[in-house]
Amino acid sequence: MPNWNSILREISEEQNRSAAAYDRVRQKYLKQLVKHSGRNVIAYYSGFLSKPGIEGIQVTDEDKNGFMLGIHGLDRSKGLDLILHTPGGDGKATEALVDYLRKMFAKDVRAIVPQLAMSAGTMIACSCKSIVMGKQSSLGPVDPQFGAIPAVGLLTEVRRAYNEIMTDPKAALFWNPILSQIHPSFLQRCEEAVNSSNEFIKRTLAQNMFSDMDEAEKAKKLKSATQLLSNVADGKAHNTHFQADECREAGLQIENLEDDQKLQDLVLTIHHCFMHTLANTGAFKIIENQLGRMMVKMQTPAFTLQPQFQVPQPPPARPAPEQPADSQPPPA
Repeated sequence: MPNWNSILREISEEQNRSAAAYDRVRQKYLKQLVKHSGRNVIAYYSGFLSKPGIEGIQVTDEDKNGFMLGIHGLDRSKGLDLILHTPGGDGKATEALVDYLRKMFAKDVRAIVPQLAMSAGTMIACSCKSIVMGKQSSLGPVDPQFGAIPAVGLLTEVRRAYNEIMTDPKAALFWNPILSQIHPSFLQRCEEAVNSSNEFIKRTLAQNMFSDMDEAEKAKKLKSATQLLSNVADGKAHNTHFQADECREAGLQIENLEDDQKLQDLVLTIHHCFMHTLANTGAFKIIENQLGRMMVKMQTPAFTLQPQFQVPQPPPARPAPEQPADSQPPPA
């Protein structure tokens, strides 16, 4: 299996022959994956690990344009393998994207997670019929965030404040400065976002991954999967990583990447290709299919802040006083 370094060498060698070396190497292995699986493939990659903090690096409504481009012209009867690497993003944009994929491929979408599909990425993965994960792969809680503020965390903190103040009114002296920073109706927005994400997980699992189960088994697995992913029961951190075994124990349909050695080789090779592209070019998001159709979001100089350094300059020398033309130097 080509590893991180060997893929980098292959890209370097290809650069001697083509200016599109990164694209050519990715396409080579995407085509090999399709030949092995017999299924369409779309890779959805975010550069959040190498380029954190860029606007648009998360799941957004704009991503649907990339999927529309990638799906156009595919034989949809072959189904879709969706390779996911994303930190998550807008919950409503995610729901709309899942709805679109369902309309294009019905239930025949399989998620492949080479490394990370967090938050809204987990929502997309759970909408598929199964999820392929390796020993290095992780999903995450689907709790919504408002910027850097976790909705579940804020609601938990407000409930704690309420309980402490009701028990001891003097506690209000501590909590009032904190609670005063919460804007009107923000708690309601947090509650609605949390309920919406939890309901989506239940609904999307019932519609696809758990659709063939009897009602008793479906209800049991929906409960355990929601408890793991929803981040309501035990206040898990937003960046908690759920490994394949934990996801399987919660009832999700998990396929071991290692069970098919050829598939593992190709998936991890493709992962290295995308990670090199995102780390070494201006791209920060790529949506690409096996036909070479892709939407690439690029950093541009207009949006890249460069640090400015100024070297202190010595003060200008004071000019010597002018001497009259007929003046004589003082005697020694």
